[in-house]
Amino acid sequence: MSFDSLGLSPALVQAAGRRGYAAPTAIQAAAIPAILQGRDLRGSAQTGSGKTAAFSLPLLQRLVSERPQGARRVRALVLVPTRELAAQVGETLHDLARDLPERPKIVTAFGGVSINPQMMSLRGGADIVVATPGRLLDLADHNALRLDGVAMLVLDEADRLFDLGFADELGRILEQLPKRRQNLLFSATFPGAIQALADGMLHEPALVDVQGESGTAPDIVQRVIEVDPGRRTQLLRHLLKQHENEWGRVLVFVATQHAAQTVAEKLYRNGIYAVPFHGDIAQGTRADILSQFKQSRWDVVVATDLAARGIDVAQLPVVINYDLPRSPADYIHRIGRTGRAGESGLAISFVSASTQAHFRVIEKRHGLKLPRERIEGFEPVEVAPPLVDASGTGGIKGKRPSKKDKLRAAAKAAQPHDDGES
Repeated sequence: MSFDSLGLSPALVQAAGRRGYAAPTAIQAAAIPAILQGRDLRGSAQTGSGKTAAFSLPLLQRLVSERPQGARRVRALVLVPTRELAAQVGETLHDLARDLPERPKIVTAFGGVSINPQMMSLRGGADIVVATPGRLLDLADHNALRLDGVAMLVLDEADRLFDLGFADELGRILEQLPKRRQNLLFSATFPGAIQALADGMLHEPALVDVQGESGTAPDIVQRVIEVDPGRRTQLLRHLLKQHENEWGRVLVFVATQHAAQTVAEKLYRNGIYAVPFHGDIAQGTRADILSQFKQSRWDVVVATDLAARGIDVAQLPVVINYDLPRSPADYIHRIGRTGRAGESGLAISFVSASTQAHFRVIEKRHGLKLPRERIEGFEPVEVAPPLVDASGTGGIKGKRPSKKDKLRAAAKAAQPHDDGES
């Protein structure tokens, strides 16, 4: 199958080829024709499978072919949960639009930087706005844009946009949009509760799920190493030194901003070129870190879950879960930073006695059963804490917690405190 067989214009087929898209991926082949037909869509596919192009190509074609006369108005709105993802999607749209005979005006907006340049860029209107929810509402409050002309709404990483952190902002935005519009929802994961919310937005949608199709799953080797919590940094340093010629660049995930700073500093003091990456770092600095990481000027980036979505580093060989993610769904987003665009990758998770229960929950959610490894010299000695009586009945017969309840209670008790992301 080729891109021109999907109904795309020659200019967009050429743009796809220029970006190295030899043939449509599974999500692109299924989603592009449905979007061109004007249908609502819920698309689910692994990270790195080409979801951004799956909505960007038909979005551009529809806007160019259906451009109304008169003043320029926002006709397509792409909402994303992080600044980094906003920048990435905006860059993709700009690049794909380069060969169009009439280029749409594309504005990317996110927080952490001054709002004034973004307000200036919206003077005279825009055809496409890519934004994080908070900054979009700020711009609307400043009368820098209106949303009553939006014909296409895209929620990228939709599961994150529907959760409690964004629910209020998303609701306020939806109130400003016209009732009749095309809704496109994309994510690697749609947990049950989120799926119900998503389906409530959609009208007779095309449902595209390529997660389980052969050939679509990324080539990621997953390893689980048992280690006591107090020796994780030593083990991490040992693995980085042992594989420094083989791995090259490594993305390490931790639970908190404090951990990102601490672990990166300890690695740096031991001769490993490491840098922290989290929400309290200025946006300009974050952009510089990612740019330098892509150029291999940093060996290790130690990040919170801020980096689990929207970070696209070509040929990133290794991801390490120093701390396990709180949500089983985030496990897939984290390890999906490697093994992208047909490349192979390696994902390593550190598991202790106190986090074994939580990792079993992650395995069950994703249908995994991974062997546990031990590294010589770092064998764990700690034992698991006693299971909490989740029922509060004191073990009264007939009211004992189930095995699932016990696993959930142990996982909750084992999770580190998260100091939050901005």
